[in-house]
Amino acid sequence: MPKKLPIFYSALLLTGVNLLLRLAGTAFQVYVSGRIGAAGVGLLQLVMSVGSLAMIAGVAGIRTATMYLTAEELGRKQPGNVGRVLSGCFLYSILCSGAVSALLFTFAPLIAEKWVGDIRTVEALRLFAAFLPAVCLCAVLTGYFTAANSVGALAVVEVAEQLCAMAVTMAALTLWAGDDAAKACQSVILGSSLGCCLTLVCLVLLRLRQRDPVGPPIPVGSRILQAAAPLALADVAKSGLTTTENLMVPKRLALHAAAADPLAAFGIISGMVFPVMMFPACILYGLAELLIPELARCAAAGSSQRIRYLVRRSLKAAMLYGVVFSGLIFLLAEPLCIRLYQNPQAGQALKWYALLIPMLYCDTLTDAMTKGLGQQKACVRYNILTSAMDIALLYLLLPTLGMQGYYISFLITHLLNFALSLRRLSKISGARILPALPLLTAAAMLASVWGASHLGQPASRAAVYVLLLGCLLCLLQVTGKADLIWVKGLIFQKAKAGHITAL
Repeated sequence: MPKKLPIFYSALLLTGVNLLLRLAGTAFQVYVSGRIGAAGVGLLQLVMSVGSLAMIAGVAGIRTATMYLTAEELGRKQPGNVGRVLSGCFLYSILCSGAVSALLFTFAPLIAEKWVGDIRTVEALRLFAAFLPAVCLCAVLTGYFTAANSVGALAVVEVAEQLCAMAVTMAALTLWAGDDAAKACQSVILGSSLGCCLTLVCLVLLRLRQRDPVGPPIPVGSRILQAAAPLALADVAKSGLTTTENLMVPKRLALHAAAADPLAAFGIISGMVFPVMMFPACILYGLAELLIPELARCAAAGSSQRIRYLVRRSLKAAMLYGVVFSGLIFLLAEPLCIRLYQNPQAGQALKWYALLIPMLYCDTLTDAMTKGLGQQKACVRYNILTSAMDIALLYLLLPTLGMQGYYISFLITHLLNFALSLRRLSKISGARILPALPLLTAAAMLASVWGASHLGQPASRAAVYVLLLGCLLCLLQVTGKADLIWVKGLIFQKAKAGHITAL
């Protein structure tokens, strides 16, 4: 097994990679938006919603299950069983992705006509179906290398994948697609699929180079099903409901009196606002990826004290990180969207969604830690409940309130999902989560935004906001000397051989 890094340094490496990939993805989103316009972006989002549902159904929870089961075997000091687990996960993935691929390819015309509402998207859907098994097998291997903490090799491969995907997509858009939205969808799918194929080849070669001991045959089928099936049910149900929601939004929005172009309005939110709002979250994705196997190892080893420590520290880090970028994006929303998209409407919408950033960022880590502690069935219940509620609210609110109804539904359902997941995490980890700290943090953020908003220049507003927020957090004792000591310990603490010692 490759040499492991402390989780802090692993998260730092993944942070850099995620930041680079997100920068590339955002730049690509801006480029596509300029080529095909808001309505074209809306059509692309609808196609990708169907593709996302197919991919999640094909993966069927196996990526997280691979991470979880690999981490369990490593936590039990039985690396010889990892190969058996990986073989079982491969077989599971081939069966699930092959079935979904065949269904998507066969019913692409019906899906394009009845769901997407544009028959031009048939070829894009069939192209996605052709590459689906390779994409799903790639998910298995990335789950394995994440659990094995081989983040260095994984980071290099992911950068190569993104570069390949960007190069192919840009070439196809420039040389073939032009401003045709249907061809643009095919270009995006072709680029991302070929990038995944490159990753699959590289990770298979890396796995074959490893000389791990091979243990005796063990029954893994029931364990894979137990770990993957609840996740598959949750992910497919949530993605199915999300896809239904995305396909429904333009149709219900068209019933609103003030909706001049429903597809463009949907494209502004999903294709412009959300990418900017969630761009800083790439810093947290590396930590979320590592928390699942780390907590699984801790649970297998019975390290309850470390579990509580990880939960408290991770949530506080996500909360503080979220309030910093929530205020910054709120203050800079309009000039940022004008610079990126030349669209002032996107800037106005982004200000409202920016206020939800602390909750959304904390929910990212809460979801990862809940899965790491084996609570997949609870995630099923919460996701199905809130996604079904979202569809019901959108169906009722869009014709009367327009995109304001979309915001209200987004707020209610995401807040409920976060509250349920946080309550479950607190109960199973034993970590006490007091409401005083987030309330004080929110108050400091709002006061800092109010103070900085009186300045004219965007750079001045950003600088004053960060300064005011830092001072208020210290005065309210949200952060203090103990946090500085903790950060210093993360940077300078060394890992013990073969063991992760720091967050």
